[in-house]
Amino acid sequence: MLMTIRTSLTAMAADVVSHSLNLLETLKESIENNKLSDVKDAVEDLLISRINLAVAGERGPEKSAFINALRGLGPEDEGAALSPCPTSPEEMAIYPNPKHPDFRIWDLPPTPAASPFDPEGYMERVKFLRYNVVVMAFTQSLQANSVAVFLEARSVQRDTVYFALLASEKDTEKGLEERRKASLELLKVQGVALPKVFLVRPSCLEKLDFPGLLEEMERDLPEIRAHALLLALPTLSPVLITQKRDAFKALVWAAASLSGGVSAIPVPLVASMVDARVGVRILTKTRASLCLDDESVERLARQRGMEPARLKALRTCNLSAEVTKGEVKLRLAAAEKELTTNTTRLVEMAMPRHARSAGRSFTVMLQALNEAIDEMVVDAEKILAAAGVGEGK
Repeated sequence: MLMTIRTSLTAMAADVVSHSLNLLETLKESIENNKLSDVKDAVEDLLISRINLAVAGERGPEKSAFINALRGLGPEDEGAALSPCPTSPEEMAIYPNPKHPDFRIWDLPPTPAASPFDPEGYMERVKFLRYNVVVMAFTQSLQANSVAVFLEARSVQRDTVYFALLASEKDTEKGLEERRKASLELLKVQGVALPKVFLVRPSCLEKLDFPGLLEEMERDLPEIRAHALLLALPTLSPVLITQKRDAFKALVWAAASLSGGVSAIPVPLVASMVDARVGVRILTKTRASLCLDDESVERLARQRGMEPARLKALRTCNLSAEVTKGEVKLRLAAAEKELTTNTTRLVEMAMPRHARSAGRSFTVMLQALNEAIDEMVVDAEKILAAAGVGEGK
């Protein structure tokens, strides 16, 4: 048992250091520089996924489907974006995520086709600069005025603006490529260096270019915002599940560092173990992010024409079905019981310098929550595979 624990802890430390390296290094730097308030803010931002993402362009079934897909919804689900859209063509509409209320998607009106066109005026009217990400969406031809807005955004150092050609179910790959080629030509003519247009099929975001678009967003957004977005998106592919796992392990490291005694975060020791409240918050977020809750599993089954019970039966981790304080306390207590002085030392390499005097509580939380996350990830991967999500191009 001891050898198993040592092996697990060694792998755990290596896993935390090697995955989500940029995020982890950002958090470690803040801890080492005694910027504990920055770490607390980062933990809170990741837990609530505070992101404003805007989709600008003509309203129609493809745009509504795209907005819904980003929230894991179908057209029949409560709160889904409708087509035709009931909002006035000149007005903005907001769609919060039912599981991540601080992840808001804004439906922006299209840029006017009239000339002359004032891109600054349009940006001011739709409050363009308040969004973390803006996707300039179109279904047929890219409009010159949309490119003007893109260039204006770049002139004020706003790099998180992207062009997406939304595909309908009837569109062929050949037709989409022809439209993309024409759009790229327009971008070049208007002076856009290294132009990119992403092909996105709202009904299957895991296919075509959406994974590449997501990678661009992750590179361009500030570290914490990029991971907050990642955690708020539905489980579109096995790769995304792995990225979510790594982000959650970085989040656990930060929370464990704070709970280890380096800050006043409210995680007191109760009966020689870390209070379960923060663990419950993290694992509840993990469950929602991995789409393991009943509502998400039932929705996926409905979308794939499957029996919900078949997918639910794949959840073998208790926390995948329900996160309770009692279950989290049991896991923390088990981790506390299994620890020895030697195993505690094994994770010192993963600890902030100022936390080493409180290494036991740090290790307990790291051990217990990371193992729980691994189990929940396995369940999410099984459900995704059974539903056939992420297969093929």
